[in-house]
Amino acid sequence: MSPARLLIVEDDEGLRQVLQIQLEHEGYEARSVSSVEEALPILEKIPQDVVITDLNLPGASGIELLKRVRSLDPETAVIVMTAFATVETAVQAMKQGAYDYITKPIHPYELRSLIERAVDHSKLREQVDILRTCLDRKYGFEEIVGNSTALLDCLDIAARTASTDATVLIYGETGTGKELVAKAIHFLSRRRESPFITINCGAIPRELLESELFGHVKGSFTGALSHKKGKVEMANGGTILLDEIGEMPLELQVRILRLIQEREIEKVGGMAPIRVNVRIIAATHRDLSAMVSQGMFREDLYYRLLVVPIHLPPLRERQGDVGELVHSFFLKFRAKYGRNDLDLPPEIVTKFEQYDWPGNVRQLENAIERIVLLAKGSAVSLQDLPEFLTNGPSSLAKVPVIPDATMGIEAVEKELILRTLKDCHGNQTRAAQLLKMTRRALGYRLKRYGLQEDDLKALRRIAL
Repeated sequence: MSPARLLIVEDDEGLRQVLQIQLEHEGYEARSVSSVEEALPILEKIPQDVVITDLNLPGASGIELLKRVRSLDPETAVIVMTAFATVETAVQAMKQGAYDYITKPIHPYELRSLIERAVDHSKLREQVDILRTCLDRKYGFEEIVGNSTALLDCLDIAARTASTDATVLIYGETGTGKELVAKAIHFLSRRRESPFITINCGAIPRELLESELFGHVKGSFTGALSHKKGKVEMANGGTILLDEIGEMPLELQVRILRLIQEREIEKVGGMAPIRVNVRIIAATHRDLSAMVSQGMFREDLYYRLLVVPIHLPPLRERQGDVGELVHSFFLKFRAKYGRNDLDLPPEIVTKFEQYDWPGNVRQLENAIERIVLLAKGSAVSLQDLPEFLTNGPSSLAKVPVIPDATMGIEAVEKELILRTLKDCHGNQTRAAQLLKMTRRALGYRLKRYGLQEDDLKALRRIAL
């Protein structure tokens, strides 16, 4: 690791030389000048970790140097040196951005300790910047693979929306990546350092959903043994994603409307409203406009959500993206399961490109994970592929595009669950992992689709 760079600005030649020798002895890359005029060309060419400057200098003052340093590089720590009689001036310098001050005569140990803290502070800020960059890579749009026009048009709207607080409605078929886009919007916004919380309105029983959203007070219902914060309050300052909002009961929709309009909530059993500052992003695979016409969704809430609508295209409409996604997921799971020697021949990729992928990106990702996990040789072969990829063109009817997809999507989801359970020999825990959902969410869907324990036993027998 290279030594920290320090610049000393002091008009007293004796003190200046002593400080430079001392700091070089401590292992720093130190240089010294006698005025602001000499310091500026160095600062403009070579970034410094710490600047140590006297306040009283010939010509421009140390305060003026501080201002220039802050404008050139706000990350540079500035330590000001001052006589005891001008400590008040040093305090003023700190208000303008100085890291700290030290009084003359300078004690070597005190100065060394102060510089160490300043350098550590600078390194910490650098590490935070690196972490933020990693977050952008992990949660930003770079994580969303594909270059098709249909996808890029969608991401352009999302990117332009990210810097605002506008309410967003993301809609598209199951498995298209709605939550990933919502996360990207949050982590590219000014709310990025505050919570991003998801609540799946379709995976929580309606009698518990209100408490999960808004919290409850002790004694408000049987089992409410203590006060509880809801997800909305936990997301205060950040973003809450209301996933599958089309599943939300009508009586709770009015509460969401109040949240959007008034920015306040009321706990179950609570007597007073609580102010919150959250950004609302909603996601659904349903046609909300049709649900409004059928009286299944509130019209006023629908238009409140529709400030910025973002339609995620199904994978079959993303020409050219399948191959790129296959390679991306293949590398991801090859590393995850320690199978770096596993190869993916081009003719196998072609099989993926010829399929319609009714379950979209999620189905593709799950298929790749299973293949990497279970492939027998050093290269993926036709025998390693699931049956639906080797039986020719997709036998499933193409899923219609929203807004006419409501019933078709549920049929596809049920089919995917059944296939996954069959592949997992009826193991619901493993199936939930492959389907990227919780065990409880899978159980909820099994009940919703009328799948009983006898059906699951039959699946186990068929798989065996």
